[in-house]
Amino acid sequence: MKIVGTIERKDIGVGTWALVAESGETYELKDAPPALCQNGIKVKINGEIREDVMTLAMIGPVLQVKSFEAIA
Repeated sequence: MKIVGTIERKDIGVGTWALVAESGETYELKDAPPALCQNGIKVKINGEIREDVMTLAMIGPVLQVKSFEAIA
C-alpha cells in the first residue's frame, strides 16, 4: 500500500515515529530507516500494515516500511 503524509515524532512511552496521512489517519512506523526519521518531512511510503505486531505507543496501525520517497 502507498500512503502520502508527514513524519512526526510521538513522545508516547519510549517515543516512536509516525506517519500522519493526508487522510488524517496516524500510522506507527516499524523499522523506519534513519533517513526517514526526520520530524516534519512529507513523504510517500510504500509499506504493509502489520496486524501481527503490538506496540507500547498504540497510536494507530503499524506500518512496516518497504520503501519511501521524500516529496515537496
